[in-house]
Amino acid sequence: MTKARTETPRPYVITKLVDDDDAVIQQAIAILHRRLHAGYEDVLASPGTVRDFLSLRLAGEEAEAFWCVFLTAQNRVIDARELFRGTITQTAVYPREIVKAVLACNAHGVIFAHNHPSGIAEPSRADELLTQQLRQALATIDVRVLDHFVVAGPNYCSFAERGLL
Repeated sequence: MTKARTETPRPYVITKLVDDDDAVIQQAIAILHRRLHAGYEDVLASPGTVRDFLSLRLAGEEAEAFWCVFLTAQNRVIDARELFRGTITQTAVYPREIVKAVLACNAHGVIFAHNHPSGIAEPSRADELLTQQLRQALATIDVRVLDHFVVAGPNYCSFAERGLL
């Protein structure tokens, strides 16, 4: 005589494995944002730390996001935030909205950044034209564009370093 099986089979469970590095990166981003909004003046005190912050923040995005870092006349950070979000291949950026945000922050300078989910950090011709258009719009109100970063995974491109500004 065979015994009937009385235990119910467990359903298959699909879990997403979270890499420890990803958790650490998310914690670092959260700490930087908290410090940024708490008034720590040295959080993004150098071009390298701004680049690292934007790289950390944008590297894992699945859709294009356009960020602005608003600066005082002494290049201290007033705020850093996403202004536009698009699809995996593009995002619409409106110069009027950027001018409004700059004026609302009373910023003297700005750094732009956006990501390329494709993994290629090369700026497109459209990226270059947009940056020039934004520079011209902001120049009319005496606001400097210090840089524009394109982030693609761990790679980045700086318009300032390439002489594109």
